[in-house]
Amino acid sequence: MMFCRAGHISGWVAAAMIAVAGIMVPAGADAGMGYAVVPTTIIYPGDTLSASQLQEVEVTNPNLAGDFAKSISQVEGLVSKRTLLPGRTIAVSGLREPYTVTRGSSIRLVFSLGSMTISAAGTPLEDGATGQLIRARNMDSGVIVSGTVLADGTVHVRAK
Repeated sequence: MMFCRAGHISGWVAAAMIAVAGIMVPAGADAGMGYAVVPTTIIYPGDTLSASQLQEVEVTNPNLAGDFAKSISQVEGLVSKRTLLPGRTIAVSGLREPYTVTRGSSIRLVFSLGSMTISAAGTPLEDGATGQLIRARNMDSGVIVSGTVLADGTVHVRAK
């Protein structure tokens, strides 16, 4: 005949309870993981994302981590930097703001110093989004200047 200590049996019972609880918890945990945005069609680099190309799906994979988009409003109107495949999550780092000025277009260069403002015609030498520092050529003098892109498409030239 074999005898076991009472403390040893309670350890087995506790281990069994933890195992059963571990099996039951993931089913309830799925509901609170949130949503992710996935494309419904292939989106190529340079394409602007629209709500008609996207859908929100419930996240069921507990291992899904990273900077994926969680709502359509978070990514609508942004431009893709890489190819996005249907059914795959969209990494926010793979998106950018649309360009306010594009290389080769006509823009207005503005220089302000105190109450004095000088304005000239120019052309950007690179694409730029609002708030970005770009180089542009003054069309009258041919001088290349650096400036910050403003929301209205003008470039605010900085003093050297």
